[in-house]
Amino acid sequence: MEIVVVSRHTEVPERFRRHVEEKLAKVPQLSPYAQRVDVEVSHENNPRLAERAERVELTVRAKGPVVRAEAAASDRYGALDLATAKLLERLRRARDRRKSHHGRRPEAMPAPDLEALTDLESLTQESTNHVPEDEDAFTPHAPTEPGVAVEAQLGDSPVVIRQKVHETAPMTVDQALAEMELVGHPFYLFVDSETMQPCVVYNRRGWTYGVIRLNYEATELAHVEATA
Repeated sequence: MEIVVVSRHTEVPERFRRHVEEKLAKVPQLSPYAQRVDVEVSHENNPRLAERAERVELTVRAKGPVVRAEAAASDRYGALDLATAKLLERLRRARDRRKSHHGRRPEAMPAPDLEALTDLESLTQESTNHVPEDEDAFTPHAPTEPGVAVEAQLGDSPVVIRQKVHETAPMTVDQALAEMELVGHPFYLFVDSETMQPCVVYNRRGWTYGVIRLNYEATELAHVEATA
């Protein structure tokens, strides 16, 4: 497995490179098909961010989805420890998922607990129902080119909206869960391959997850039929 260390706004001494290799020695045990680990070390010069001045980003590249982890601390050795712990935990969970799929049927997803809906569900509902009076004045134009982030300010307010288009393909809920675990995000947007509904899967606690589905097309069709 190849380990590639790059730096931004800082220098990386040979001693730290050797330490990185030692810390990442367990990666092949958890991800036997890992081909390369990209390690990016960056330094923030702003003194107000001294406690998070050193950032380490780790990306494991293998056949299939990439696995990422990052962390920041006042020193790079501490940042590397934090990022490595996150990375190994994600690789361990991915390995356990593979074993579960090959050895026995995966456990069924828990039924939604309607009395314990998270803030994410509430926010999604609010954003679906709320329509600004002057929509053109508050809605930034959506980008169309994949991979290019676009930022826009909402009128005279200090609110800045950042948008980005990601390439995707329809997938199952199980695949979306795996993708979310591997990138280390608390949620993951996807299109369900069975229903073709836009969905978001999110982590509630531990091994408990939730799925929110947008039924926009079905709602629009029902409205058209009712008014026809």
